Amino acid sequence: MTVWSDLTGQDAAIELLRAAAVAARDSRSSADMTHSWLITGPPGSGRSNLAYAFAEALLSGEPDGDRATGIQVEARSHPDLHVLATEGVIIKVADVRKIVERSHYAPSVGHHRVIVVEDADRMTEQTSNVLLKELEEPPERTVWILCAPSEADLIPTIRSRVRSVRLQVPSVADVADLLVRRDGVDPALAARAAREAQSHIGMAHRLATSAEARDRRAETLRLALQVRSTPGAVITAARLLEIAGDDAKAIAELRDAEEREHTLRSLGVAPGQAVPAALRAQLRALEEDQKRRATRTLRDGIDRILVDLASLFRDILVTQLGADVELVNLEIADEVAHAAASATPARTLATLDAIQEARIRIDANVQPALALEAMLVSAIRRPQPARTARP
Repeated sequence: MTVWSDLTGQDAAIELLRAAAVAARDSRSSADMTHSWLITGPPGSGRSNLAYAFAEALLSGEPDGDRATGIQVEARSHPDLHVLATEGVIIKVADVRKIVERSHYAPSVGHHRVIVVEDADRMTEQTSNVLLKELEEPPERTVWILCAPSEADLIPTIRSRVRSVRLQVPSVADVADLLVRRDGVDPALAARAAREAQSHIGMAHRLATSAEARDRRAETLRLALQVRSTPGAVITAARLLEIAGDDAKAIAELRDAEEREHTLRSLGVAPGQAVPAALRAQLRALEEDQKRRATRTLRDGIDRILVDLASLFRDILVTQLGADVELVNLEIADEVAHAAASATPARTLATLDAIQEARIRIDANVQPALALEAMLVSAIRRPQPARTARP
């Protein structure tokens, strides 16, 4: 088993990065090494997973990684690994300056110092310019690995100074195979989760391992199919927000508990032991970070709901057009067929447009409740008959 084993559907990218790790190990001069990388791909394609696998290969000096380094990378505790991420909407300038300062330190235990920038698309232009200066003349033994959905999400001057690695959407079969092999999920459940997640690896894992997540998704689709009036749209929008909140809370509680346990362990506090007064400030800082992350987690939950709704109306449109394409929501094929018979393809397309518009509005800080209400009202609106002009 290698550091690349848990990645799926990205053979070309893995081959490229593994070859780079071999070159970094065998090269007599680190000047021959590419020091700035950009990994791009759609959500759920495994951008950050690939970045950390590459980081492990570089830090360990072994193209396939090693267990000891892998444990440290997974815990983000390796002395030569630094991570720049954000739980908010944007990456702050101060955080970039801090990580840039660390990039000039010599490696502690390995040949390279590796800096992973998750969600590099969340940098403003001002923040990007701070990072740009480092990418122009990086320290000789520092490697930057940036992650973003696409190259277009970064300013052109940064794009021109990095080597891009483009990921593709893994197939449903690849994601299902990963769930079976890595997580021990039943093959039938893995196939359904991968299909309903539309090959998003993280969401497929959640659907495959959480019955509550599957129930919440099923309720989302059922509610959307039942909207018949404007009051019903308003009520449904409120319920969708509750579902997103419940899902975000379930994710946050598990992650927050793990973070707190890890922090206490790193501070030398035994389970059940009272936290010394001198260490409470660090715990309060962690709690503040978790609160900021809760807002983003809720937005991510709302966006997942909208993606699920888009898959539903995509299935309706596919049925209306008689296309020979597998449904995403195969288990509710009868309900999809009934909805397809009660509307026109033009109306279904308008609904898909409304869903996309809601995603754009929420991303632009429009109140989620208003965006969802507008989307659902638009989905039930029927065209008005044209008026004839008076003579």
